[in-house]
Amino acid sequence: MKTENRIDHYIDLHAHLDGCITTEIARKLASLQQITLPAATDEELLSLLSVPDTCENLNDFLKCFDLPLSLLQTEEALEEAVYLILSEMKEDGVIYAELRFAPQLHTQKEMTQETAIHAALRGLKRAPIPGNLILCCMRGDLNQKENLETLELAKKYLVEDGGVVAIDLAGAEALFPTENYEALFAKAREYQVPFTIHAGEAGNAEDVKTAVHMGAVRIGHGVRIAGNKEVIQLVKDKGVFLEMCPTSNRQTKAMEEMSAYPLKTFLEMGLKVTLNTDDPAIERTTLSREFRYMESLLDLTQEQKRLLLLNSVEAAFTSRNRKWKLKEQLLF
Repeated sequence: MKTENRIDHYIDLHAHLDGCITTEIARKLASLQQITLPAATDEELLSLLSVPDTCENLNDFLKCFDLPLSLLQTEEALEEAVYLILSEMKEDGVIYAELRFAPQLHTQKEMTQETAIHAALRGLKRAPIPGNLILCCMRGDLNQKENLETLELAKKYLVEDGGVVAIDLAGAEALFPTENYEALFAKAREYQVPFTIHAGEAGNAEDVKTAVHMGAVRIGHGVRIAGNKEVIQLVKDKGVFLEMCPTSNRQTKAMEEMSAYPLKTFLEMGLKVTLNTDDPAIERTTLSREFRYMESLLDLTQEQKRLLLLNSVEAAFTSRNRKWKLKEQLLF
């Protein structure tokens, strides 16, 4: 029975599959593939898979993806990873999650983008909690063909619930501006494939403005719209959801001063904010810890935490029936 002040069910809408590989999952995937890990102890492995709070910049953060990606290059491993990640999330109280990954990053061995998607879908079907997949296109200057293939596969496998539900744009936002991908997302609109876009993390408020005008219904991070009245009003008027990830933003220096973290301010302005993990294994966090972090840092009220969860239900790329069930589970 829940008490008045307790929240113990969560929804994670922004979690990267390769950023969810904990030491325990890494050992299981290595054993499955008969791979020798480059670390003897759990402490050594943890140091390779995650960053400490002394992380200097986004480059330090991105180095941590090399090892988990190397463990996710076979169908069996990818399927098992999805299953194990959602199982760990369940232990933290997560009742629904959307895992995102870039199929083009899982083709180093025998997999194609399509077989990678098939493998992730099998893992989804085995999982102990409901979830969906978001396929990431990647920022870059030599992968237009791969991004288009990802979009075409998203169209092919698009469902309302229990599979591929949207696409995303991830990667080096500051180096490859959002506006470079207008043609790709115009085609996504034509195909009626929903999408979220990473923006306002390493880039600025103008990237968020561009993403909204391109048709994004959700923004990954969006933290750097703080102080920009024009873009804040645009996000509010369009009803765009912000997928905020505070520990990630602290570690990558998207926010220099966390006492000014704008999550609570955005809520009070009427923006549709959600709270998520981003890369929980790399950040050494969980979604329940993110809620406690924001409660401690910003003095979030119980009503504001409930609002974050209700926003997540509304924002989820899933069916009306699933949303009704999630609200019922949240019991408020």
